[in-house]
Amino acid sequence: MRKKILVTSALPYANGPLHFGHIAGAYLPGDTYSRFQRLQGNDVKYFCGSDEYGVAITMSADIAGRTPQEHVDIYHEVNKKFFETLNFSFDHYSRTTTSHHKEPSQQYFLDLLENGYIEKKETEQLYSEEEKKFLADRYVVGICPKCQYDNARGDECQKCGMAYDATDLIEPRSKIKGTPLTLKKTTHWFLMLDKFKDKLLTWLETKNWKPNVVKFVEHYIEDLRPRAITRDSKWGIPVPLDDAEGKVLYVWFDAPIGYISSSMEWAEKQGKPDLWKEYWCDPDTKLVQFIGKDNIPFHAVIFPAMTMGQNQDYKIVDELPANEFYNLEGKKFSKSEGWYVDLEDFFTKYTPDQIRYTIASNAPETSDSEFCWKAFQMHCNAELLGKYGNFANRTLVFAKKNCSSAVPKTHTLTTIDEEFLAGIKNLADKAANHYETFSIRKASQTIMELAQLGNVYFDTKKPWVSAKEGDTQSLETAIACCIECLKTLAIISSPIIPTAAQKLWELLGYTTPLAEQNWNSAISTTAPPKQQLPQPSILFNRIEDEQIDAELSNLVSS
Repeated sequence: MRKKILVTSALPYANGPLHFGHIAGAYLPGDTYSRFQRLQGNDVKYFCGSDEYGVAITMSADIAGRTPQEHVDIYHEVNKKFFETLNFSFDHYSRTTTSHHKEPSQQYFLDLLENGYIEKKETEQLYSEEEKKFLADRYVVGICPKCQYDNARGDECQKCGMAYDATDLIEPRSKIKGTPLTLKKTTHWFLMLDKFKDKLLTWLETKNWKPNVVKFVEHYIEDLRPRAITRDSKWGIPVPLDDAEGKVLYVWFDAPIGYISSSMEWAEKQGKPDLWKEYWCDPDTKLVQFIGKDNIPFHAVIFPAMTMGQNQDYKIVDELPANEFYNLEGKKFSKSEGWYVDLEDFFTKYTPDQIRYTIASNAPETSDSEFCWKAFQMHCNAELLGKYGNFANRTLVFAKKNCSSAVPKTHTLTTIDEEFLAGIKNLADKAANHYETFSIRKASQTIMELAQLGNVYFDTKKPWVSAKEGDTQSLETAIACCIECLKTLAIISSPIIPTAAQKLWELLGYTTPLAEQNWNSAISTTAPPKQQLPQPSILFNRIEDEQIDAELSNLVSS
């Protein structure tokens, strides 16, 4: 039965360019899962978009001498282009500054207010007399109340790691002007998260998530307390109340609603404005949200609570694959410290499939992992080229020379042939299970197991000996079986390396898009005898030691 599956990846913040660390956590896993489910014949919709409000945006825009809108316009396009380069299959990539985003965000607020989950409170916040405005924590520095560090940030001390409210700082001052700040009363609206404790815990009992995620969420729910959902700012979704002039919704409140507004914009572009409801408002839809571990509180607690408290029949997350962090050569990616990969330069030398496979093969699914240049070279040369590419090339070159560039007929199968074909089916089933359970690392390993199985079979059958001996039936059977293996290899690798998989599919004589095939029927349907095979070509290029040495040198000297 065809299933409806909604897939989202955490909205990237439009405050700077993305890097491979981001891709490993929420985006490559989401894309491979979406591609796999489409191959399963399911009705998949994959949504994402830029998260564009918040104090960090206004602060960066101020420093850069731009308006917030100009700032997010730049990074929305930068990151959208990056996703396109990596061949991501979003059904729609939106942004939270669109007109579609305002209405559902304000609807959430008004519903929660009406239902008694939002309360108005007067609090004291830090105010700059010189700038004539309240300053959010990102605009505040001062003396840490714990270690006395004299340039601590407004939300966390970068020296001792203590987290606090900006009002806890000693001698707080404006980060921009350097002038002292005073406490001044202001009104804000608070989401009464503590009222959702029982509902959330009952709901969590229905989830079969990773144990570390469930444990974290349980502890987080127990400590829930009211949380401010408004800011004093001009940049954000306006609070839809007459007495809320100058107040906007906190970015953490409106950002996850961006998944819904992205689908609304998509539906309108389809010419069917209500089409999004067939997914978001259908209880039978499966909602899968891919995130990094730093986003667990918002997606496993706060957004579900928000959705429970409003009046629309929106889906609440069913599966939450939360991945760990992905570093660079043992340290966090940091452009300011020169510890990063220049993406524009990277894609002039390497392919999207090479980095997609490398990340997948060491995905941070259960613990932090990292990108290393030497490992990248190994994955590309020993696996993509040495196993996958080698098996494809040796089979297709042999078929061109000895089978008239066509798929040969299968004759009587030997025990070796039967065991090989059974092994192909077994590995295809394993790959499907890995994709279904969000383990792209194991899926990538299975791809290489299948490629190696093909290489071993080719060596065992020795079709070149059959050619010398004139044993046409043995030769043709061996190559026909190898082509079955290559066909399956193309299918199971398509979610991770879609470009190379499509090219391999075409080298086997198929003219239809691989992404539009059905996984089970394509695997079970034998390649037609006499199907013409195009001129063989190389799928992957070798990466030389000199290239990697140069990359490491650039990294160290940056």
